[in-house]
Amino acid sequence: MKRSRAIAGSAVLAVASIATMTAATTATAAPKAAAYNGACGSGYSVVNSVPVTGKGTVYLTYSARTGKNCVVTVRNSPSKPVYMYTYLTATDGSSDWVYDSGQYTSYAGPVYLPAKGICVDWGGSIESVSVSVSGSNCGRMAAGVVKHH
Repeated sequence: MKRSRAIAGSAVLAVASIATMTAATTATAAPKAAAYNGACGSGYSVVNSVPVTGKGTVYLTYSARTGKNCVVTVRNSPSKPVYMYTYLTATDGSSDWVYDSGQYTSYAGPVYLPAKGICVDWGGSIESVSVSVSGSNCGRMAAGVVKHH
């Protein structure tokens, strides 16, 4: 009886060790992605997002109450200021471009545009990596065309 308990105990330890090694490997394998930071304000929900490869994420949000879209570019790892840019415009050219750029530690934006029922172009950059999305979210969850630069 004592022998079977020892074997069972060893098996449990082996499984726990494998689980711990797997968790440690998984945690270090991928950098933590930037989460939406709520910068657009209350009532805005994320309707689309696109990664800025290895640097962060650009979020497109929408408020049904105001009928406005909002874009913010968020870094994965905030630290020393780096060049960041975020923009938003109507795909059909019916609005001016709204944008924010500068040296930022964690995010660029928010920028807002009345866009109820119209397609939008939006994107951002962090240092030398940029991404743009054109013709998206036309009053529905249309993905649009993503371009990484």
